[in-house]
Amino acid sequence: MAINPIVVKVGGSLFPKITELVPVLQSSCTPLLLVPGGGPFADAVRSARVKDDSAAHWMAVAAMEQYGLYLSSHGIKTTNHLAVPETTKVLLPYCTLRERDPLPHSWDITSDTIAAWVAGYLNLDLLVLKSVDGILVDGVLRDCVNSPVDTETVDPSFIPYVISKKIRTTVMNGTITNRVVAYLEGRSVPGTRIGTTF
Repeated sequence: MAINPIVVKVGGSLFPKITELVPVLQSSCTPLLLVPGGGPFADAVRSARVKDDSAAHWMAVAAMEQYGLYLSSHGIKTTNHLAVPETTKVLLPYCTLRERDPLPHSWDITSDTIAAWVAGYLNLDLLVLKSVDGILVDGVLRDCVNSPVDTETVDPSFIPYVISKKIRTTVMNGTITNRVVAYLEGRSVPGTRIGTTF
């Protein structure tokens, strides 16, 4: 069983599955710091076609905040404080990111890379929950990725960032809740590991 807390990116595509996923995350014996994706809230920002990159960046981060509040409405407490969690909480990232502003303002950087920055800052492992089984390259699942690849599973900056910062990362399917349970219990599950050493 995992002992150290884990940063968990809850992908926006999991929005329809949150009711099923939240109890799994809440029951984890390992404290989790949940970093929300943008979901339909970020889609609204994209649809607005904001011309200024910085404005779009902060609107997208605000979308993460909204998704985080949606997660919290299912019973998980929130925090604005960037710290290693003692219990499972949802990080509301807007104030932290405004204060530190650690990443470029670009659509090449989404909540994926923001979650990686959180994990790197706290020196924790990162679990990325998506609605696909892991990193897909030309439709084929990669068990392990140790160099940048062309994929639409994560944003373009994510894999280079994770590798350069040596963040132990797993990308897996969050719609299959028994896999999430197995991972949190330290068992092997289908997915993609990113990095050069494990």
